[in-house]
Amino acid sequence: MSKMQAARLHEVGPTFTIDQIDIPSCGPTDVLVEVKACNVVPNLRNVTAHYPTWFPYLPLPKLPAIYGLDAAGVVKSVGSQVHNVKPGDRVYVNPGRGCGSCHSCLRGQHLNCTAFTFQGYFGFGPGSQRVFEDYPYGGFCEYMTVPVNSLVKLPEAISFEQGCRFGYLGTAYSALRKANVGAGQTVLISGASGTLGLGAVMLALAMGATKVLAMARNPQLLERVRQLDPTRVHIHSIGEESIESWVHGHTDDLGADVFIDAIGPGAPHQISVAGIQALRRGGRMVDIGGMSEDLPVPMFKLMCYQISVIGSLWFSVAEGQDMAEMAAAGTLDLTVFDQEVFPLSRVNEALDALEDRKGGFTNVVVTPGH
Repeated sequence: MSKMQAARLHEVGPTFTIDQIDIPSCGPTDVLVEVKACNVVPNLRNVTAHYPTWFPYLPLPKLPAIYGLDAAGVVKSVGSQVHNVKPGDRVYVNPGRGCGSCHSCLRGQHLNCTAFTFQGYFGFGPGSQRVFEDYPYGGFCEYMTVPVNSLVKLPEAISFEQGCRFGYLGTAYSALRKANVGAGQTVLISGASGTLGLGAVMLALAMGATKVLAMARNPQLLERVRQLDPTRVHIHSIGEESIESWVHGHTDDLGADVFIDAIGPGAPHQISVAGIQALRRGGRMVDIGGMSEDLPVPMFKLMCYQISVIGSLWFSVAEGQDMAEMAAAGTLDLTVFDQEVFPLSRVNEALDALEDRKGGFTNVVVTPGH
């Protein structure tokens, strides 16, 4: 078999076309992955509607393009210089790509590479197009070539549908690690019922946070979030009470240790500012949602209270492997997701399904080969 199916975007707009293209061959340090499941990113239609850039500094691949950010599958073949991965291995593909040779990459800081790129999604600098050309296959196809150092090995306990959710989970996990979350701490999470925020709640619980303060707008979804751990999770529907008062009421008037801001570009800046104001002395705010408005940050208070404001873009392969081991051990429960699975031939219906999802609990997945 030399051909495969791929869902490709040929022009700006919402519709992908199913094409027959050649199955790629892998280079010496690459592997060929047979894609079993690919997460459909909730923001995908917004991205594909804004060529040639998503934001002014986030270039998109040239058309026709194969999208699909978060893929999981089985290694089909390996390059001549690949020794510790073999055909048959179950893997999640971390799509974060650096150039490998810039100042940041040489220091092991691939996420700070000026050409950092999400394979199958968008880039972060002028060098991204070269990365797209080197690795043009997203997860919306039957086979994709990826560098061997991008693979997270999945234990049998993790289904491919669960594994392809690792992108959002890993983003939350890396943010929590940057904030040094652990036992005895209170974590405040905005957008807690959404795709990113729910992952932050799940990982904060798995990492031993004593109290998780989850806030969002939908009371019904928030109650479902609370049921993840009714003892440790406390919920707040935004607009009912001031965020700062609510947080102080749950922390003996100290404030939260950590604030994970998981609300997206369209949200008002007031929520983010209120979360910062609700931190205790020495608290840490980490942004993963990409809220686009500028913040009127109280710099004098940040100095006096020694509050840190941190941006966190993605996660490392090592952090992805951490999550795989946590899920296998049972500390990270991946059964909470409602799986909505579509074959590749119905990829456009999968995008339509995003409009009716139940917050972060819905996991829309495309399964190439079915």
